[in-house]
Amino acid sequence: MANRKIPKLDSVAYDVVKKYAETAVSKKYALPAFLDGTVNQAAYQRWLAHKAQAHVKRDRKRGNAAAIGETYRVAIHAAVAAGGGRDAYTGELLDWSLLSRYDNVESAEGGRTYKHGFARLPTVDHVGDGLGPADFKICGWRVNAAKHDLDIPAFLGVCRAVLEHHGFTVIPQVARATDTATLEAA
Repeated sequence: MANRKIPKLDSVAYDVVKKYAETAVSKKYALPAFLDGTVNQAAYQRWLAHKAQAHVKRDRKRGNAAAIGETYRVAIHAAVAAGGGRDAYTGELLDWSLLSRYDNVESAEGGRTYKHGFARLPTVDHVGDGLGPADFKICGWRVNAAKHDLDIPAFLGVCRAVLEHHGFTVIPQVARATDTATLEAA
C-alpha cells in the first residue's frame, strides 16, 4: 500500500480535496452514512465531480452562463443526502455499488440485457430545464431515461397514461387521504 497512488481527481473537484496519508478525503462532500460500506469516499467524490462537470457542460451549452462546477457539486451532494439512497421519483433503493461499473464494450455485446442490470444505477436528474439555479434529484437510470427532459407534471402525466392504458386506476394521494378520512369518520 505504500506505493499506492491516489487516482487523479478531476481538476474541477481537486480544490475541495485534501490528501491525508495516501487517501483523498473531502472536507466538504463527506460520504453520506447510508453509503458507508457500499462506496468509498474517493469513488463517491469522483462520481460527484464527473456528474457535476457533465451537467455544467450541458447547461452552458443550453445557455446557462451561471452554471458553475462548485455550485453543481454542492447541489448534487445535497440531493444525494436528501434522497437517503432512494430514487426520488419511485422510492426504490438505488444500487450505489454500480457507480463506475458501466462498461461500453460489455454494453455493446450484451445490449438490452446488460443495460437492464443498471436500472437502479444512481443518476442525476435536473428538476428544471437546466437554465436556472442548480436543482437536482437522484434517481435510477431507468427512471431518468423514462423522464428525460420532462418536468414533473408532464412526467407524471405520462406515467398515469401508461398505467391507465394498461387497465390501472390512478387515484392521486390527496384523493386517497380524503377517502381514508371519510372512511375513518364513518
